[in-house]
Amino acid sequence: MPLTITGLTKTYSNGVQALKGLNLTVGNNMFGLLGPNGAGKSTLMRTIATLQEPDAGEIWLDGINVVKQKETVRRLLGYLPQEFGVYPKISALDMLNHLAVMKGITSSGERKSMVEALLQQTNLWDARKKALSTYSGGMKQRFGIAQALLANPKLIIVDEPTAGLDPVERHRFLNLLSAIGRDVIVILSTHIVEDVRELCNRMAIISNGQVVLEGAPSEALETLASRIWSKLVTDESELEAIEAQMQIVSVQLLGGAHEVRVYAESDPGNGFRPVDANLEDVYFLKIESGATTAKIN
Repeated sequence: MPLTITGLTKTYSNGVQALKGLNLTVGNNMFGLLGPNGAGKSTLMRTIATLQEPDAGEIWLDGINVVKQKETVRRLLGYLPQEFGVYPKISALDMLNHLAVMKGITSSGERKSMVEALLQQTNLWDARKKALSTYSGGMKQRFGIAQALLANPKLIIVDEPTAGLDPVERHRFLNLLSAIGRDVIVILSTHIVEDVRELCNRMAIISNGQVVLEGAPSEALETLASRIWSKLVTDESELEAIEAQMQIVSVQLLGGAHEVRVYAESDPGNGFRPVDANLEDVYFLKIESGATTAKIN
């Protein structure tokens, strides 16, 4: 069931152009959508989820016009937005039952079976009768996935799902997403590169409302083979000289020194050593390059 996006454009009333003729094709399984804050990811997700209208462009889901056939799409859609609100005094069990009714699951037996299975799947069964206001951040995100999975959706959208989670909850949540993504389209929109590296076999990077890279993470890494170099720098003046002379990929603190990673076609000398490229290198370079689109087949 492919999702095809063509020429999608959106400008808000304040003049901000969030999407600029964006084109993207998403197939089954986990698809990672990377980009910095303000890149247009959330605008794209809300548009796919039928929560707002584009100014121009088309979105098709397995022959369904997403822009014009909203009700049909909503029956096939599960959505976990970045800001997910819940009624604080209601239990997870009661809330899922309520949402299931709203999604058209009128059979009490079918509804009971589905809700109980989802609470088990998201590891919330023991806390099913507790008020949602008592849930931790990770538990609320897992509840968000449970409600997104109601009625067996064919397309699931999750927007920045691991932001703010501690390492244990993040790992648990990613394992849950991975299990879900085997049978349906799951779009994971995030600015956390590590989430995409761990989960997704296809990805796109968005910058300034446009796709600047689309393809498999492994193939994106191959484009940087033998072109990433690293050096530990402790002197600020040396760091400034490197920044002036070389194409910096990233600079981060490591043991009190700066680990400087640069892009170079050949050995830049000056004490730099070759290192394996990682997905963060791809991400930083494509964000820096901006509007130059690269598609990796």
